[in-house]
Amino acid sequence: MKLSELLAGQDHHTLQGDPEATRITTGMTFDADRVTPGSLFIAIPGHRDGGPGSIGAALARGAVAVLVDAGAPDPALPSEMCAVRVPEIRTAAAVVASRYYGEPGRGMDMVAITGTNGKTSVSYMIESVLRLAGGASVGVIGTAGSRIGDEPIPMPRSVLTTPESPDLQYLLGRMRDGGATGVVLEATSMALLTHRVDRAFIDVGVFTNLTQDHLDDHGTMENYRDAKLRLFKGLCRRAVVNADDPVGAEIQALMPGCVTTYGIDAAAADYRATDVTVDAGGTRFTLHHEGRKYPAAIPVPGRYSVANALATVAACHALGHDLGGLVAALDRMPPVPGRFERFRAPSGTSVIVDYAHSPDSLDQVLTTIRSFAPARVVTVFGCGGDRDTTKRAEMGEIAGTHSDLCVITSDNPRTEDPEAILDQITPGLAATGTPFERFTDRRRAIAFALYEAGPHDIVLIAGKGSEQHQIVGDELLPFSDMATVRELARA
Repeated sequence: MKLSELLAGQDHHTLQGDPEATRITTGMTFDADRVTPGSLFIAIPGHRDGGPGSIGAALARGAVAVLVDAGAPDPALPSEMCAVRVPEIRTAAAVVASRYYGEPGRGMDMVAITGTNGKTSVSYMIESVLRLAGGASVGVIGTAGSRIGDEPIPMPRSVLTTPESPDLQYLLGRMRDGGATGVVLEATSMALLTHRVDRAFIDVGVFTNLTQDHLDDHGTMENYRDAKLRLFKGLCRRAVVNADDPVGAEIQALMPGCVTTYGIDAAAADYRATDVTVDAGGTRFTLHHEGRKYPAAIPVPGRYSVANALATVAACHALGHDLGGLVAALDRMPPVPGRFERFRAPSGTSVIVDYAHSPDSLDQVLTTIRSFAPARVVTVFGCGGDRDTTKRAEMGEIAGTHSDLCVITSDNPRTEDPEAILDQITPGLAATGTPFERFTDRRRAIAFALYEAGPHDIVLIAGKGSEQHQIVGDELLPFSDMATVRELARA
């Protein structure tokens, strides 16, 4: 496709070469190491794998053109490369990528989910319910990777929860060409802030909740909220929002007449749950919508899981699917990997692996477990390195409040000293008086918890969920909480 066609209608200035004569034949990327002959290199200032300083490397790998940002200094440009300057490079990248892949979002039902907690669970639930209720083929893009149904789409490890716009549009194109009738994607706050979801043509934007997290990226809760709200400022046609969260009212004000609400406590919500009953096997409730009642059940314990189910049903119903069929499909959903994922050890100890890594999510999971725990609750958790330090003591206090024994350990320490992270968790935990042990080695921590737990105890391993690696320094080391549990249980 001609570079001039990709840039048509956008403000741009040609630095050298001829966009009309330059054809992009193999896609585009921000990462100089992923450039292939015939591709467009998008030189994002500050990008760890690219940027203006990598233009020469991109040319050596076969890039035929480069986009540069108006705010960046004039780069050193090889004479044989077509170069175009744009006012805001990330905005331009989203348009160019969408056009190159034929604007794939226009041809599918598109759902984007944002919020602090529940994004992955709701995305999996929407895919499962649409498949079970009507046999739909749905693509999923998020924390656990990208797939169409059960078929994964391989991507480099560096690809984010919400991929950069060239990768996102590539995935949408693959899903459209693979027969997907819809796509559900997780829209992180940083993805919305950096225009990754622009030009995805979202039909339904879902807001789950806003609680403390990612302050290392955003600085304040107000900035974090504003990043989430970008989804509802022109990026989606309709919204499904949690009426139990104050931000839900802000979204209603942003999109008058285009918002559907759900909730457990909010009596006026369009989709509401009452008669919530939780046990170890799951949750039962009554769903109310437009004066009708629907008995419902989900195979996951917890009020927060009911909220996720309401969001799922409301989003799918907004796409035009039959409500009765959607509700009937809820109790047949398969478990979401790493979200309240259960295992029973030969000793009888119950183990739950969950992604809970924020104060609110840890509190919700532990409150749910405590509501049906027959004996002690043993909690293994840590906090990620190079991330918000203000939540560490709070998470220690939450774990100690709801547990009989805590084992604090490394999550993804990244470049921080693991012992220093545990030191910051300890004051909140110690204040509760709950006994605890600390091991920077996560495997040792899990082994200790399993050894200490009795046959009727529940061990919660929180923080990493279905992640298959641990980030130590700049290395990705293979590690899975559930695989480790299964291996230790067999020993």
